[in-house]
This record gives sequence, structure tokens and C-alpha cells, in this order.
Amino acid sequence: MRTPPKIVWAQLLCLLLLTSQALAEGVCVVGGLTREATLSPGSKSEGRVTLVNNTGEPCQVRVYQTDYLFYADGRNLYGDPGSAPRSNARWVTFTPHQVVVPARDMAPVDYTIQVPQDDQLTGTYWSMLMVEPLETDGPGPPEAEEDKTKVGLRTVLRYGIQLVTHLGDAGTRDLRFHGQRLLVADGKRLLQLDAENVGEQWLNPVLWVEVHDEKGAAVSRFDARKTRLYPGCSACFQLDLTALAPGSYNALIVADNEDDNVFGAQCKLAIR
Repeated sequence: MRTPPKIVWAQLLCLLLLTSQALAEGVCVVGGLTREATLSPGSKSEGRVTLVNNTGEPCQVRVYQTDYLFYADGRNLYGDPGSAPRSNARWVTFTPHQVVVPARDMAPVDYTIQVPQDDQLTGTYWSMLMVEPLETDGPGPPEAEEDKTKVGLRTVLRYGIQLVTHLGDAGTRDLRFHGQRLLVADGKRLLQLDAENVGEQWLNPVLWVEVHDEKGAAVSRFDARKTRLYPGCSACFQLDLTALAPGSYNALIVADNEDDNVFGAQCKLAIR
């Protein structure tokens, strides 16, 4: 007996973390995707996420929680709520967990963050509130053809709203650099380095490298993008050194958190 052709039906989840209202059509989130509150033990804050349906049909939306961690090697982890060391997911309650957003209309999702009465809490805690439209009448699986395997793919776009709680200002702020290396990519000479937040408060540093020749004279400054770093998370920074002439240099790496905290490291560069 011939084995019937295999049909594979999968979903592709695309997480939108950078901008609100990223879709011209469909359900989107009004306002920023990061919601911050500075609280003290035992206190609480309340907020609202407003969903907008830009289509002519009602849309059913699922709302749920995850944790969120990211690392310099490119990993983004969305763990079970409350599993990360600095998760505030267990402090968060929200309603509804599922909602139908009317056509060309809006619907609210209300949330409350209740901090436990624990004076040992300090620093930054966070988690994610996920908003995911549910496909009700999407396309079915592809029709089978003899001796062929077919793959069906459905794209599901979801929003991640970061709920961030700062417990006062007493938590430590500390940044560690590691993994500095020179590489060539797309015709550019890049200095790539990893930065890890090893403190208790989140950081949002402006990072640059000041390059000096072997006699100590300043040569140039190269800037990297600004990147938010939660405690225990890390990011990879790339600085374009293409304009730097061949030679040996001393480099000062600076990360300015734009407060009283500035972090630095030194390295040597050999440009060939």
C-alpha cells in the first residue's frame, strides 16, 4: 500500500516589539509597547492597553503573559510567566484574557501591577503582556497531491507589551564588556563587542569607542546604537571602523547611561 502524501501545516509567529500600530490593516496596539511604573513594596499601579481593529470585520484577540530575556548571541526567550529571576508576571492581573474587537473600533485590556509587601525587593522587574489575533476563517491546509509533500504556512502577528516595574532607585547599576573582536562584513570593518547588565536596575546606555594612536593622541570616535539592557540580559554592539587607517591603536569603550553611571573598558586594535 502506498503511503499517502504528507501535508504539513504550520504557523509562523512574528513578534512586534519595536513600534505600535505597525500594521496598516488588522488589530494593533495604541501607544508605546513599553509601560513603566516606579513603585514601592506593597503599592500598585493600573494601566490600559487599547486595541484598534482597522478592518471591516470583528477580530478575536487572545491576551496572555510570558517572561522575556535576551542575549548577545541572538537568543530571545519567552519563558513561562514568573520563571525568570526578575519577573513581575505574578504581580500582574489583567482582563479580559480574550476579547472581540469590533470592526473599525477599539477594545481595552486593563491591567494592575500589585507589588508584594517585601522590603528586600530592589531594582527592575518586568514581564510581557502578549496580544495575539486569532484566525477564525483563515485558509485551510493545502490539498494533497500524489507523491508530493506540501507545506502550508500561516503568519500570525502578535504584539509584546513590556510591563516594567522599578522598585525605587537603590538597585545597583553595573555593566560588563566581553567578547571584543574585529571582523569584516559586507565590505565594512567592524568592532563587535558584547555588553551584559550585571546589576539590578535596567540600563539604556549610549555606547561609543574613542580611538587613540600609540602616542596617546586622539584619532576618532565611533558610535553605536542605544540599546536597553535588563538585568541579566546582554546585547551585541557593532561599531563601523572602516574609516580607520591601518595601524595599531588604543581604544576606550564608553557606555554612558545618561545619569551618574558611566562604564568603560580598554582594548587594543590592530588594523591591517
